[in-house]
Amino acid sequence: MKPDNEQPIADNSELEKGKAHIIVEIIEYVPNSVVIKTIIKKSNGNISIMSFDYGEGLTEKTSPFDIYAQIVEGKAEMVIDKVSHFLNCGDGIIIPAHLSNYIKPDGRFKMIQTIIKSGYE
Repeated sequence: MKPDNEQPIADNSELEKGKAHIIVEIIEYVPNSVVIKTIIKKSNGNISIMSFDYGEGLTEKTSPFDIYAQIVEGKAEMVIDKVSHFLNCGDGIIIPAHLSNYIKPDGRFKMIQTIIKSGYE
């Protein structure tokens, strides 16, 4: 997992609208890094794709919103409220709002993360 003082590499520019793309090809692996590419970002939520190099994960956190995560290449372990979930390519999971969670790598992997911020009023 990345130490707290290291930040993921982020590209906040959205993908071109109305143009088809192959999701696993729009982001590359960067040695010793987590890379985040915004697919679409709106005030009520966003969709991002993330790549994790060998040994890279995300530190424990909580979110005020539900998050949907889907592995699109490789595999990883998602720990939600101290319960491990082993996800392979194509598997997805909803991370409930306000529960602690983190990602443990199992080699290189890519995942899509969707956050919807509406409906929490």
